[in-house]
Amino acid sequence: MNSNTAWTPDTERNFLARVEELVETRIGPAANRVGERDEFAWETFRLLAAEGVLATAFPVRFGGSEAPMRLRVRIIAAIARVCSAAASMVTGTDLAGRPIAAHARDDLASTVVPRLATGEIQSAFALTERRAGSDVAGLRTTAVRDGDHWVLNGVKRFITRAPVADLFIVPARSDDAGTATGSGGSGKGSGSGGGRDVRRGAKGLTAFLVDRDTPGLVVGPQQAKLGWYGSPIAEVHLTDVRVPADRMLGAEGEGFAIAQDTLVRARIGHGAIAVGRAQGALEIAAQYVAHRHAFGQRLGDHQGVQWMLADMHTQLEAARCLVHASADRYDAGDPEIGVYASMAKLHATDLGMRITTDCLQLLGGNGYLKDFPLERFMRDAKLNQIGEGSSEVHKTVIGRHLVRQAEGMRHPCLDLEGIEL
Repeated sequence: MNSNTAWTPDTERNFLARVEELVETRIGPAANRVGERDEFAWETFRLLAAEGVLATAFPVRFGGSEAPMRLRVRIIAAIARVCSAAASMVTGTDLAGRPIAAHARDDLASTVVPRLATGEIQSAFALTERRAGSDVAGLRTTAVRDGDHWVLNGVKRFITRAPVADLFIVPARSDDAGTATGSGGSGKGSGSGGGRDVRRGAKGLTAFLVDRDTPGLVVGPQQAKLGWYGSPIAEVHLTDVRVPADRMLGAEGEGFAIAQDTLVRARIGHGAIAVGRAQGALEIAAQYVAHRHAFGQRLGDHQGVQWMLADMHTQLEAARCLVHASADRYDAGDPEIGVYASMAKLHATDLGMRITTDCLQLLGGNGYLKDFPLERFMRDAKLNQIGEGSSEVHKTVIGRHLVRQAEGMRHPCLDLEGIEL
């Protein structure tokens, strides 16, 4: 799509139809091959770039087409129906590209973002650390001001696309960092142990955009993993890495807010990937039982199998509605979108794991073979329950939100006055 084209119901429908055509003719047929080795799927990436799919994440003024989230989740799900790696390339633009477009200085963004939108370069979001995953406030990588530069020290891990990224978004601890000098300094108050003031830790983070070839930045060996082949990960080591002050994203101390805003979009994207993959798994299982015969009839004619399919199909539609509703809330600027993104990710990814497992079960021994893609689907599904906040973390977020809401509620059927609790 041309970057100057406004999104209308017709243009959204046509763009999604084009993506679905690519899934059927290009991405789907290549997905099994992409899933054989954990190497970055360059051919798929270049296709998504050439077709303008990557550009949908970026503002028009920087060469993108800025699709609404309601369209993005449909694009992501359509691609995830066949290939997790391809879908993660689309969600990766939210995770590792949008923060630059939204928070970099205009002169920096105008130089970098158009190249991200066309796929000329790639960025990676270097957030997670060995002792700080979902606990963003517990990050220990430090940023020490030195004149017109900042000096970064720390180690990031599980960084998606690190082996191929040209740029890294690096949140680091800048509060009290001046007490830590030299390489490896962690800064006072940056630990993640008991008693740490989470609010203080959250306020002390600042984000930076760091070039891959910056002295002191070293990408470690690619880390072997269970699934999601085609989207490699690695550690990123920062030793006295000097970053110009004008490469700071947002203002000093805004790193936590930038990370949280970025993760909201990424979490909705995880939900969309889970829905798309589950849809693909269900289609494969339904096609299989419609042709496979056992005990004198098709598997699909057995009531038990039909009920399994019915439950999965119904639950999947409910998850799809939740993801789409969260996308609509994001587009509308709902101030509570964070908790709805958590609900969408929690429900869709947990369900996606169950559906891919049950669909594999319907294929019996064949489901365990690499000749059928369901073993790949099941291995890939697990990461959605872990990445960008585990299911358990999101349960805590949702539960805490509900309890806080209840403090100011009064249900018309319940009068707590005069009741001893």
